[in-house]
Amino acid sequence: MRILFPRIRWTRGAWLALALAIALPAAAEIGQIKTLKGQVSVERKGQLLPAEVGMQLESADTLKTGADGAVGITMRDNSLLSAGPNSILSLARFDAQLQRGTLAVVSGRIAKQSPQAMTVRTPSAQLGVRGTDFVVAVGE
Repeated sequence: MRILFPRIRWTRGAWLALALAIALPAAAEIGQIKTLKGQVSVERKGQLLPAEVGMQLESADTLKTGADGAVGITMRDNSLLSAGPNSILSLARFDAQLQRGTLAVVSGRIAKQSPQAMTVRTPSAQLGVRGTDFVVAVGE
């Protein structure tokens, strides 16, 4: 006995829809909290969440550290970000915005492969990351 399955004709639109369905959930996660100390929270879509080691970070998340707080983050391209006490750090896919506090960066693959891809913004400057390590401090 032979079972026949109808042939599915895959159009460009069907392939695109399938690719988006697969890529969208993964695209939302841009990094992960690896270490934390003291008071650290994550603001996501208007909600303030307590930060936890292993927590997946999403594009548009904002991390806030207290007077005793510090957080270490590994981004998807293996960039390492460390924010110190009293910091406010907003994340995007390959961009970070330090509104207050301190940030140490060890850039990952994206900065080495595509030098224009990663930037760090502060209220008074924009840094283009070119495959290097650096520290940024922003006062109140």
